[in-house]
Amino acid sequence: MNRKLGRDGPQLFPIGLGCMGMSEGYGDRAERDETESIETIHRALDLGVNFLDTADIYGPHENEVLVGRALQGRRAQAVLATKFGFVTDREKAKTRRIDGRPEYARAACDASLQRLGVETIDLWYLHRADPQVPIEDTVGAMAECVRAGKVRYLGLSEVSAATVRRAHAVHPISALQSEYSMWTRDPEHNGTLATCAELGVTFVAFSPLGRGFLTGAVRSADTLAKGDMRRNLPRFQGDNLARNMQLVDAVTALATKRGCTPGQLALAWVLSRGEHVVPIPGTKRRTRLEENVAAARITLTDAELRAIDELLPPDAISGARYPDSLMELVNR
Repeated sequence: MNRKLGRDGPQLFPIGLGCMGMSEGYGDRAERDETESIETIHRALDLGVNFLDTADIYGPHENEVLVGRALQGRRAQAVLATKFGFVTDREKAKTRRIDGRPEYARAACDASLQRLGVETIDLWYLHRADPQVPIEDTVGAMAECVRAGKVRYLGLSEVSAATVRRAHAVHPISALQSEYSMWTRDPEHNGTLATCAELGVTFVAFSPLGRGFLTGAVRSADTLAKGDMRRNLPRFQGDNLARNMQLVDAVTALATKRGCTPGQLALAWVLSRGEHVVPIPGTKRRTRLEENVAAARITLTDAELRAIDELLPPDAISGARYPDSLMELVNR
């Protein structure tokens, strides 16, 4: 049932926990409940969910601190993943740039270790490739952190298959994290999913629930909090939202027939894509966590997988997954 991190990494529960939403992105700051977030992490560990995902930019910095607090006394139960590479300019809080310079990588590693309150990061990702810095230089600096005992395994996020190969030639890459779900199937067509299978790289699927849309919970962008990032995503806007809602309604009907929630169907679908695929749905509530974890027990039949393909072919979804300014940061 469990899956593996890379070729020689630890065993992972089939479904991980994305922690970003506990500190930013979904809902307003005033609605955050750190106590419930920590209880959610604890409940995840109790259920055997051992793969926790954070990043230095979430908050920024607040999410690493939160996850570190949750792991006090329970560090050995978790495979802890964090990321670096995004930098926020102090003068422009919402402006993000990418820094993949070796000297920045080394400093970012030390800063994450301090915020997390741990001696070693299990999986350390480059959050986005820096177009100004050869990937070999960045990964070379990351490999230094492995040799220094600060990091166990290396990962990349949102990069092309060619970049994975270049990085892997410098130091083994254990994980590639990219968006992947029934409504974002780019990894099937850009070669990253197949490249990961070939190289023994775990494919970590973020937003496997379509940023909550595939659960059927979002019926209108107007119901989202003013600070919710989804308000700015093309798929949640205007005619795109209306067309996409029709597709989600069809998925919901299929889930009802299967006897599960639409979110569980979406996660079971991602799990069906290969033994090297691990989805990391994000949640900040224990009830949603338990629903997500139960999806690991669902095995879809070939007929059900064909039905999903008919309902949601790769080109069915309306709208890009990010605005142009953010899509430019994806290494393709």
